[in-house]
Amino acid sequence: MTHYHTADAVTRVVSEKTAGRDTGGAVDAIWINGANFISMKENGLLFGPFAEELPNWRYVDTTANPAVLTDFTVPVEGFGAPWAMFQMVFEYDSASLSEPPKSAVALTAWASANPGRFTYPQPPDFLGTSFLKQLLYGVLEDPEVLQSAIVDTDYEAVTAPLWAYLDNLHPNLWRQGQVFPENEPALGALLADDEIDIAFSFNPGRASAAIADGTLQDTVRTYVWDAGTIGNSSFLSIPYNAANKAGALVLANLILDPEIQARAQDPAILGFQTVLGMDLLGVEDRARFDALDLGIATLPPAQMGTALLEPHPDWMTRIAQDWTARYGTAP
Repeated sequence: MTHYHTADAVTRVVSEKTAGRDTGGAVDAIWINGANFISMKENGLLFGPFAEELPNWRYVDTTANPAVLTDFTVPVEGFGAPWAMFQMVFEYDSASLSEPPKSAVALTAWASANPGRFTYPQPPDFLGTSFLKQLLYGVLEDPEVLQSAIVDTDYEAVTAPLWAYLDNLHPNLWRQGQVFPENEPALGALLADDEIDIAFSFNPGRASAAIADGTLQDTVRTYVWDAGTIGNSSFLSIPYNAANKAGALVLANLILDPEIQARAQDPAILGFQTVLGMDLLGVEDRARFDALDLGIATLPPAQMGTALLEPHPDWMTRIAQDWTARYGTAP
């Protein structure tokens, strides 16, 4: 068995297509997301649809986690089987903050009353731009516009509430918004050093891991916003010319098995958030998840709330560029 990085695997399939090798391909399954998935799907390089025909698909929670059906606004349409969820969670020290703000409006009000106790990574860092996308969901009257490319919208008018929000928020940020942490580790360090009261992560188990290694106080907890937080799913796809499609289908189904998903969510093994719905499982399988020790700060699957769909990639690129033009500074 040969293992490739995703980009190398995609390149291999493209090369085989160019060479006319339409069967017996070298790649049987790929962990794939974003631009690579879009390119392969649009160019007919993926086998399927298959995911929704898998026996274990019946356990996938498509209601609470619509991201299992869409990859950065592109409908998956069964050309990829979801196998793990990643979702933004906010982190706070419950010893000093009893009721953290759970919306964009509540956050700016809290920051005004507690100046200098919040910040976010500087875009174009991934977590920083993810926070901006989270804010867009909180300040736009119709967030559905985020599911389309910017060329179809009035960008200036749509994003005006975001910039107005940030103009109001920044004077109350850590160091008055004149300096921003570089990335997620830098943001987490500020929380650990008690320089801020609220941080956030795309890994729901990050705080528990940091508590376990002594980096964070054991009073730190996580929470999500009332209307949901940005989330996305990782997918397993099968190349159109895979030599072992049957084996790849068995693998895709096995990864969705409740026992395997529960093991994957165990922080001692992988710590990945499940794509399964707890209310779709039988008593025995749900008990597997209930028995997991996710860590003192990690929310159980039933308390993760709605995973908001990732906006079209255009938004991430454009708002990061505009943020830099408006507020950019050295970290």
